[in-house]
Amino acid sequence: MDFEKDLKVTRTNIPGLLVFDLPVHGDSRGWFKENWQRAKMTALGLPDFGPVQNNISFNEKRGVTRGIHAEPWDKYISIATGEIFGAWVDLRPGGSFGQVYTTRLDPSKAIYVPRGVGNSFQALEDGTAYTYLVNAHWSLEQKKTYTFVNLADPELNIQWPIPLEESERSEADLHHPMLKDAKPMAPRRTLVTGCDSPLGHAIRAYAEAHHLKGFEYVDIDTFDFSDPAAYEQYDWSLYGTIINAGAYTAVDRAETPEGRVLAWKA
Repeated sequence: MDFEKDLKVTRTNIPGLLVFDLPVHGDSRGWFKENWQRAKMTALGLPDFGPVQNNISFNEKRGVTRGIHAEPWDKYISIATGEIFGAWVDLRPGGSFGQVYTTRLDPSKAIYVPRGVGNSFQALEDGTAYTYLVNAHWSLEQKKTYTFVNLADPELNIQWPIPLEESERSEADLHHPMLKDAKPMAPRRTLVTGCDSPLGHAIRAYAEAHHLKGFEYVDIDTFDFSDPAAYEQYDWSLYGTIINAGAYTAVDRAETPEGRVLAWKA
């Protein structure tokens, strides 16, 4: 591990995947570092991604290998102790799908991984602790949107330092699809509120005619957007776009005592 480096960022061949060199200060007692520093790192280009959860993966033995998993959130990965070889594969739809980036991480380096980029690593030392910040809470609903690719896919040609046949892998990781069969990470969902209005019907017709995926439709009977309690039904991190097609359009009725209340509520 290198001590007293300057904080700097390196961009990679995968769009949005950023590697950080971290200043680590060490002496005879051990070492100290600022693992994530919002102001300094956003100034260097780290998105202000708003982490809400911190996870730690402890890997007891050298050779433990995990991946390749793409989850529906951005993550900032660093090493608390030990060293890894990491491999990242772009599983987002588009021109960079299938791009691979590899590097080693120890406590003096970190990496920012955008949503939809598959993540994998191999522990190079016993007792390696791998920690990461994410900007969405884990849930079963979120897990349904994961996508995967196989660690051993020859098309990816990842040069694992410890041969995979000598590594420790989970049963699930042995059976992920090859890249040619991998499902690209779907974009976040679109929620259309007030879907029974004329505008709502037009949006639904357009989405269906153009085979747009990930649209959900609600009206006041299932989601009353004037009721604060209704918002607790949703994990909003699953949604990238909300289109409100709801309104109170009965102009004459809005001038009555009863209608005025409903109009202002909408």
